[in-house]
Amino acid sequence: MEKHQQFKRELGLLDSTMIVIGSMIGSGIFIVSADVTRNLGSPGYLLLAWVITGIITLISALSYGELAGMMPNAGGQYVYLREAYNPLVGFLFGWTTFLVIETGTIAAVAVAFAKYTGVLFPKIIGTEHKFLIFDTQQLLAIALILFLTFVNLKGVRNAKLVQLIFTVTKIGALLALAVIGIIVGTKVGMWEINSLEFWTPQTIIFEKGKIVDIKYLSGLGLWSAMGLALIGPLFSSSAWNNITYTAGEVKDPKRNIPLSLLLGTLTVSALYILANVAYLMLLPAKGSPAGADTLARGIMFASNDRVGTAAAEMIFGNPGVFIMAIFIMISTFGCNNGIILSGARVYYAMAKDGLFFKKAGDLNSKGVPGFSLVIQCVWACLLCLSGTYGDLLDYTVFSILVFYILTIAGVFILRKRQPDAPRPYKAFGYPLIPAIYLIFAVALCINLLIFKPVPSWAGVGIVALGIPVFYFWRKKKAD
Repeated sequence: MEKHQQFKRELGLLDSTMIVIGSMIGSGIFIVSADVTRNLGSPGYLLLAWVITGIITLISALSYGELAGMMPNAGGQYVYLREAYNPLVGFLFGWTTFLVIETGTIAAVAVAFAKYTGVLFPKIIGTEHKFLIFDTQQLLAIALILFLTFVNLKGVRNAKLVQLIFTVTKIGALLALAVIGIIVGTKVGMWEINSLEFWTPQTIIFEKGKIVDIKYLSGLGLWSAMGLALIGPLFSSSAWNNITYTAGEVKDPKRNIPLSLLLGTLTVSALYILANVAYLMLLPAKGSPAGADTLARGIMFASNDRVGTAAAEMIFGNPGVFIMAIFIMISTFGCNNGIILSGARVYYAMAKDGLFFKKAGDLNSKGVPGFSLVIQCVWACLLCLSGTYGDLLDYTVFSILVFYILTIAGVFILRKRQPDAPRPYKAFGYPLIPAIYLIFAVALCINLLIFKPVPSWAGVGIVALGIPVFYFWRKKKAD
């Protein structure tokens, strides 16, 4: 097979922004508000959680923009960590990215696509329908991963066209849901009901489908609950950094990557906040897990946490279930394309450093890292079959935060170590704004260690497993 050793710069500012937005918007915005409301029990604090998420995401993206301008190389965050610290830290990020973060997310998003396809075709797609030892949901998820990997193997031009079409569609659909929801909500009168206890935070404790206790929150307890509640929104707003992995294919990357990070994260944050305003215009924040209908269950106990579907039912009636299923299928399809496109570039950069399979550092005849795409596809498909992707992703939430902290701390390190390096874009509000982010993120990590110690330490264990692997690759390179 003919090999090309240089990427083709075919991604413009619009393409880069679509990758940021498309990779961020999956199915989370339609689900996680239920868990946030159970943790905080207050419409005001639900919105505050999404506003804080937007601010934190924007600060992170603007800080990454400086590093992207300094080092517009394929691999993105892997390269930043390698240069700010050492090859081991960079490798541990790449290792975790391959083992869980990218591949686990690809599997989870593909399964979400399959689940919502099952809403449209319940007699064909579902966990109760088996083919050999696998259910049809797993098989459809794998088919999606295989198809999008095939598209990406044919070159970045095809992949960016898919990304553009599906991202524009889901931006329009999410905006329409929010706007129509707000308009319809003005006639429902639910906002007035939610306003009665708008700033009364409380945690709902329930067992076996019944509420057993309600704890009102204040002081440290409130902010601890907020920290736990932010996990879902932060995860739903992640993957914006994926555009940095594709720096080798972006036109004028020193300008376009920082700008796409700003435009993309700002757009998604605004859409997410609007969507939650619509939820509160249509549905009561509080409800009962035993509620007989959508209104009785409210946001906090929406069926299977599907708040977006509940909102669509309030707007469109019973057809809302199918409308939302189609929308989430579009959203997850585009999301997975962006993640598949970008993730393979991390393994390419690792291979170029002699820290991954040598073939992963080759480009195919279409100018894309073909072997990296294939091995990413194989592992993500195996995760689909194993069903372990959900647990693995839960375990890496803590580790992802640590890598964000290390990367933004790298801005400070490189300012001191390389003061004269070209910086076409500088981190907004440096040093104060990035420092505020670091303080907040460290506090959130401490909160996770206290209240979710098992998955947090499990995540540390997954990262630590990469240490002997690093030395194996380094020894192999030396030989």
